[in-house]
Amino acid sequence: MGVQAKSFDSPDETRSFENGEGRILNLGQGTVACLNAQPGWSWSKSLKPIMGGESCQMLHTGYMVSGRMTVKSGDGTQTTIEPGNVYVIDPDHDAWVEGDEPVMAIEFNSRTAEELGKAMK
Repeated sequence: MGVQAKSFDSPDETRSFENGEGRILNLGQGTVACLNAQPGWSWSKSLKPIMGGESCQMLHTGYMVSGRMTVKSGDGTQTTIEPGNVYVIDPDHDAWVEGDEPVMAIEFNSRTAEELGKAMK
């Protein structure tokens, strides 16, 4: 396919979890996910019970559209991702919505949706 265009208004897949959801588009060999998380969301509260393990083991590459998310790496380093930031988050982390504004982030070639889908089956 020379060109493909899709909209998050009609995602290929939607994965809902406590205080959030991911809308997934499959494009060629990759995926793009629009992740939405409400205040009070954290990986340890909302996804750990589904995914298992002590921390998120996924690699994330994305762009923060709105809201703020704090990420704490396994080594204890903590970073807050803000609107306009492009980010890479290595495996072995926890994350949570910072403040009272919902988070919207776009992630590229995200395996999160795929892994979440396997865990929810």
